[in-house]
Amino acid sequence: MLSIPVFLKVDQLKLGTSGHTLTVKVVGQTSVPQKPNAASSHLRPNRIAKCLVGDETASILFTARNDQVDLMKPGTTVKIDMFKGSMRLVVDKMGSC
Repeated sequence: MLSIPVFLKVDQLKLGTSGHTLTVKVVGQTSVPQKPNAASSHLRPNRIAKCLVGDETASILFTARNDQVDLMKPGTTVKIDMFKGSMRLVVDKMGSC
């Protein structure tokens, strides 16, 4: 059974909810520097960026990781799904965010 996404505006978000979808525009992005000598330094480095995203009602911070960082450029419109009370970036079936 295919579930129909429930679209919300940013100002309608409630902590701990799930099953919602947002369409937001990336307003800004700031890279988070890697900590030198991190315990996981022998692993593939993680890229992290703090992104300000929003719609006409409000804006929120989104943490992009690894390949998501490349997608979250200012001016880009992306779809974000709420999953288990947190937010995650989702690429839709058309192959674009």
